[in-house]
Amino acid sequence: MTQWGNGKMNMSALSGCCGHYGDLLLGAAMSRRQFLAATGATAGGAVLSGDLLRSGGGENRQRPIRLPLRVQPVFNCEIYPRKEAVSWRVTGAIQDEREMREEEARIRRDLEAMRKQADFPLEIKPLVTVQTVEQAKAAVAGANFDVQILYAARRNRPVLEALADNDKWNLMFVRHRSGPLYYMYIGGHTHFLRKTRDEFGQPNMTTLDIVVDEHAELLWRLRTFYGLKNTLGRRIIAIGAPSGWGEAGKGAPERAAATFKLDIQTLPYPELGKMIAQARQDSARVKKCQNEADAFMRRRGITIETPKDFVWKAFLLTDVFRDVLDGAGADALTVGSCMSTIMPMSETTACLPLMLLNDEGYMAFCESDFVVIPSGILLHHISGRPVFFCNPSFPHNGLMTLSHCTAPCRMDGRNDERVRILTHYESDYGAAPKVEMRKGQTVTVVNPDFGQKRWLGFEGKIVESPFYPICRTQIDLEIRGDWEKLRDETRGFHHMLCYGTYLREMGYAVRKAGLDWLNV
Repeated sequence: MTQWGNGKMNMSALSGCCGHYGDLLLGAAMSRRQFLAATGATAGGAVLSGDLLRSGGGENRQRPIRLPLRVQPVFNCEIYPRKEAVSWRVTGAIQDEREMREEEARIRRDLEAMRKQADFPLEIKPLVTVQTVEQAKAAVAGANFDVQILYAARRNRPVLEALADNDKWNLMFVRHRSGPLYYMYIGGHTHFLRKTRDEFGQPNMTTLDIVVDEHAELLWRLRTFYGLKNTLGRRIIAIGAPSGWGEAGKGAPERAAATFKLDIQTLPYPELGKMIAQARQDSARVKKCQNEADAFMRRRGITIETPKDFVWKAFLLTDVFRDVLDGAGADALTVGSCMSTIMPMSETTACLPLMLLNDEGYMAFCESDFVVIPSGILLHHISGRPVFFCNPSFPHNGLMTLSHCTAPCRMDGRNDERVRILTHYESDYGAAPKVEMRKGQTVTVVNPDFGQKRWLGFEGKIVESPFYPICRTQIDLEIRGDWEKLRDETRGFHHMLCYGTYLREMGYAVRKAGLDWLNV
């Protein structure tokens, strides 16, 4: 259980590194297992206090947390001595020491090229070459990595099995045409995965974990593991209380904690109310937030269609939310019962603050719906972009409408879309963004089920940003896929959306998390 003491988490493990979203890399030597242990991984396991209030901001603010993915490449190869009148070698190239050294150099070049292409924090450890089981065990014993890539040139199954006998993620790379042919291009399926039987027998690898020739195929899998690493054990603050939408959503926080080890911490509304009241007593802080709001309202592409008083109060609420993240050492929060509880105490809505936090690279969700929030965290880290938490409509004739009263303005992670700041629709109160999402933009949409057993995914193209009498940000989406199957297979309620195409990564990640996946 996390111990809060004076309300400030020990942040000595943090080291800063600017990049996409001003990424912060957390814990240079922290493994996936250590990270899960350190976070506590509980559902509402701690109740936070308003003592977390930390004013001043600036350089002391908690930045978005990005854990780099650490990769250990291992080359399995040995040179067979020539013997007369006997089969002395097995299928595959690399027959002398010179060829083996050349292949080691080729692997290093390929890995360096892949590292430079990565659009996420990726660290590749020095290549290790192993020939025996003892060397293989030594290579993985106490190793500090998240993913192991087995360059499997030989048929030595005991060596490969010893390498894969770990609690990490494992990939196998084999060559067909990209260099000297590896034996496991021939035997990866039959010898390694199926152990010369019909049934699969390798406990922590599947056919999806074997890549032939293309390091680009390795790279998208590594992006998936990066997303998983940064989802598992993620701390998120539930303002009000963690919950799940609908009758079948009961128990969603517990399921999210069990499946994704989410460390869900609760900040009760009375404590948030104290924080807001205290912030309002700080005249310098109020003035700072008013100035920030004025600058925002003058920004190109922003149209204000609600009283300005709601906007500057939204900026003050955003600053209080940053205090919550600071004190908890977290970069994610969600606001429960936001349509009734938060309005009287903030005298605005949480809609605009959630947009602002998402645009800064944090994760900020409304409704505290842990049926769908795990998919938002995962999609955010896989894509490196903000995600849109939204309500679906009924699919028909290849179209559907998605909407909500909050959405990121910076949907591609870098550039602002045009935004109209209106009132929240149901209450006609506060400040809520209508983000005019880009027409023609391809998007990825994910629909988790209530039971956290199967997620559904599909691609779409934004064809319109209409203005129906529904939640303020809204898009009409052309469904790229079997829309009738989508209509019949939709589960749960809320959906998650991001710009770009990430269905293969999401499907791979969901299966690694032990869930089923349906791509329509």
